[in-house]
Order: sequence, then structure tokens, then C-alpha cells
Amino acid sequence: MSNDAPIGPGRPKDLAKREAILEAAKALFLSLGYANTSMDAVAAAAGVSKLTVYSHFTDKQTLFGSAVMATCQTQLPELIFELPDGVPLDQVLLNIARGFQALISSDESVKLSRLIIALGSQDPGFGQFFYEAGPKRVLGEMEALLRSVAERGLLQIDNPLRAAEHFFCLIKGAPDYRLLLGCAPALSVDEAEVHVREVVGLFMRAYQF
Repeated sequence: MSNDAPIGPGRPKDLAKREAILEAAKALFLSLGYANTSMDAVAAAAGVSKLTVYSHFTDKQTLFGSAVMATCQTQLPELIFELPDGVPLDQVLLNIARGFQALISSDESVKLSRLIIALGSQDPGFGQFFYEAGPKRVLGEMEALLRSVAERGLLQIDNPLRAAEHFFCLIKGAPDYRLLLGCAPALSVDEAEVHVREVVGLFMRAYQF
């Protein structure tokens, strides 16, 4: 009897199969592009039936969005945006900066960014879809953290969303631009550490009382 039977009400979905589907989808989207990746191909690569793929993800666009979110969450889990009592703010910001720097510098992320740019020339809706699935969520988490920071009187931040945008744009900066263009490699571990420390220091000074 097949293990890929439809999942009925109340029956938990197989998380291992979901993860396998997401990993297969990410690999195929990045290597073949969006248009050339079919749900059949994803099912085959994940070792499940197409019915199983559709039971977890209703269509290809939903699968693509979930793959984007999974990529972001790998480096930036939601808990990283919390501000625990007794933990210095600069340490929290450094941890976020390190995670974000690692995320945008990864080979997977660079390929995904280039894919989105290519798709945008065909259908601008893909850029918006990508933004909603990944960057907007990250910005929202950072905005909430910075609002809490301002309410606790740790920094003077009048517009938490704008401050969050400044923070991430500073981390991306010229190194990420050169990386996306293919004219420079990703920063080394030591270079990345210097970069994020400079950004956090600049950010703290910009919003201090």
C-alpha cells in the first residue's frame, strides 16, 4: 500500500516528506529556473508522489514561496529577534547581523536573488511574491524588535520599520552588490565579522540618545 495516500482531516502531515519536498524544490528552482521546474520533477527528486507534493503545497507558486521562507528561516529563526533580559543590545544586533550576512552570502541565496531578478523581467509579480515570502517577514521581525528597543528606552527610534530597512541595507552594502554582480567573492569569515561589527556600531551610534 502506498505511503503517499491523501492526508485526511486530523491526520498530521509527514514533516520529513515536507522537508524533502522543500529541499528538492530549492535545488530544482535554482538549477533549472522557475518555469522549467515542474511539480512532477519536484516529486521525483523528493522521492514522493505528486499527490503528496500537492497535499503539502497547493501549487507551484505556493511551493516556491515556501522554499524562499525556508531559506530565510534556516539562517534567521524567529527567536533570534528576541531581546532577552540581561543580554546587551549590541550582542543581539550582532547575532542578527551575522545571521543575515551569512544568509545573503550563501551560494543558495545568491542564486535565488539572481533567479528573482531574471523572473522579474518576465513577470514583475515574482519580485513582489519573493519580497512577501522572505524579506518582508524578516523586516517585520526586525521592526518589532526595534519597536521594543525604543519602548524600553535603549535607542531613540521614531520609525522602527525605516530603522530596520537601514540596518539590513547597511549589512548588504557594497560587498553584497559586488557578490551579486559576480565581480567579487563572498567576504571571508574574518572580513564578515569586521563588516557586521562596523555596521552594528554605526547603527547604535545613529540611534543613541
